[in-house]
Amino acid sequence: MVRLRCWTIVKFDYIEFDLSGISTYPLKSRKSKARVEDFAAPAPPGSVAAFVDSLPDILAAADFKAIVRAMTEAHRNHAGIVWGLGAHVIKTGLGPVIVDLMERGYVSAVATHGAAVIHDFEVALVGATSEDVDEALGPGRFGMADETGRLLNGAISEGVAAGLGLVQSVARFLASRSPQYARSSVLAAAARLEIPVTVHVAVGTDITHMHPAASGASLGEGSLRDFRYFVSNVARLERGVYLNCGSAVVLPEVFLKAVALARNHGIPLAALTTVNLDFVRQYRPQTNVVTRPTAGTGRGYSIVGHHEIMIPLLAAALSS
Repeated sequence: MVRLRCWTIVKFDYIEFDLSGISTYPLKSRKSKARVEDFAAPAPPGSVAAFVDSLPDILAAADFKAIVRAMTEAHRNHAGIVWGLGAHVIKTGLGPVIVDLMERGYVSAVATHGAAVIHDFEVALVGATSEDVDEALGPGRFGMADETGRLLNGAISEGVAAGLGLVQSVARFLASRSPQYARSSVLAAAARLEIPVTVHVAVGTDITHMHPAASGASLGEGSLRDFRYFVSNVARLERGVYLNCGSAVVLPEVFLKAVALARNHGIPLAALTTVNLDFVRQYRPQTNVVTRPTAGTGRGYSIVGHHEIMIPLLAAALSS
């Protein structure tokens, strides 16, 4: 006799999690790990030029000197420098350094992802960001700062409805509010200097998506607009420079698609210089930023080092 084993199958349904009863708290009341009083200050331009010149023309030192030359030439020839910034760059206090580079003409456009927008927004608003996830996750407080969820989502929905890109909407909100710590905010500086910024969102990865004010329609439409703006920015880098700083997956993938679309339109990007700068070398940035887009034509460099040291060093090495 064959005995058939019966299995009990527990099936879940398609049920949206109810966000109407979530508990939030004022952003200023949160203990944050990054505060503006600890942020970097821009060094005087050229103050380390002699030091950089003294470095050996070997391995990473030779690459660093080549990156400085490429960025200097791109600046001098109006060829364009686009920065891809991960969230780590913002929460290690480098906003003022990036703002200084923007004011000196070494930033033609910025690309980032949702987490960096959140950190920069919180810095502009209250001068602090980067909550303690380990401490907040257990009691259910992680990601629940009221202003971050309510104001950011509101700014995005309102701006996208008016025809703006996702991060344009946030920059417009900051410009209209003139927050206390705007001088440390990359987005506020972008609005002031009229430098385009794009944000490339993966839905569900950011704490703002946990709030009931989040609109999938606005996030999707705004981020798609930003992708198309980004493609236009990359398409102008025929003799320019693209830097990927601190994004391991999203920005390298988006950059590769932008290069593909530019070349599909007959723009070869033959003299493009690409740079990946991070504290560990990873597959996607190395492949999709450094190697593939420059194969046989341009130049790609990978510098391993901590952002909070290497980006200020790079900025100080660039002449005004």
